[in-house]
Amino acid sequence: MKILLLSLSAVFCCSCATVKTISPEKNHVVIKHQGKKSYCEEIPRIYSGVSYNFCLLYGEPSKIANLGGGLNGVPWFVFDSIFSVVADTVVIPYTIVTQSNKGNIKVN
Repeated sequence: MKILLLSLSAVFCCSCATVKTISPEKNHVVIKHQGKKSYCEEIPRIYSGVSYNFCLLYGEPSKIANLGGGLNGVPWFVFDSIFSVVADTVVIPYTIVTQSNKGNIKVN
């Protein structure tokens, strides 16, 4: 049971939007899904993981309905958003200080 829980947490941490946005290189992050870029220009550092997932929805339209993989018809970014809310809440003291020092994260 412990191995399964550890494996699941490792998988979700690797794809978690909070991990991608907590300390981006050069204050820049690329947000795209299936090759289509997001229209977002900036995201705040506070709750950046949730903002990242919303920006996945705000992008170039596709001619086919393609939300990527999922579980029982629910796309992965919905699950990731749930984990991102928790992770963003845990790191909120750090992100408040970083937001005041560095400002928003540039997108694309």
